[in-house]
Amino acid sequence: MSGVGEGLRRAEVKLRWDPSPYGEPPRHLDIIAATYAADDPYGRPVYVVHTESRSPDGTINMIRHSETGMGFGFVEAMVLEFDRMSPSYGRVVVGVAIHQDGGPRTFADMSNAGVVVLEGYRELLVDDFAQVAGSTAATVAEFCRDTSGRWGFGEMVRGFDADPVLFAAEMGSTRQRHS
Repeated sequence: MSGVGEGLRRAEVKLRWDPSPYGEPPRHLDIIAATYAADDPYGRPVYVVHTESRSPDGTINMIRHSETGMGFGFVEAMVLEFDRMSPSYGRVVVGVAIHQDGGPRTFADMSNAGVVVLEGYRELLVDDFAQVAGSTAATVAEFCRDTSGRWGFGEMVRGFDADPVLFAAEMGSTRQRHS
């Protein structure tokens, strides 16, 4: 885990991918965040944020969403405001899932896919999903609160073979089915 001074106050996760080739069903990726209780950081998520939703307290928000990719850079974005998050939460895991509406797809099937995690202008993570090319979903980041209450960031690029619903339920577990 890394953090700076007072810890992370706010982070942004951005996602990009190109549209599907002409005549093929749309390719759709989603950013998903799962929030875990401070007293059970590897248990079941307290809540999950995805597809134009937000956390109950408004500290995790989808601020931009695309169902097709646009080929114009980062077309989906999620903001996490750790400085406003209740002390009852101790861990947030962020991942990306591929919708499987048009048949089985992996990251290898996605053109120009990439994710960036930012704290202000500082890049905490930049990834193109090459290391999880055979997966249908992947975690990318883990944010944890330390004993003093400061939030830190950890890179967590791990591939999964699961649809978005199952992925959201298991993405932060220690018993992960990943590739």
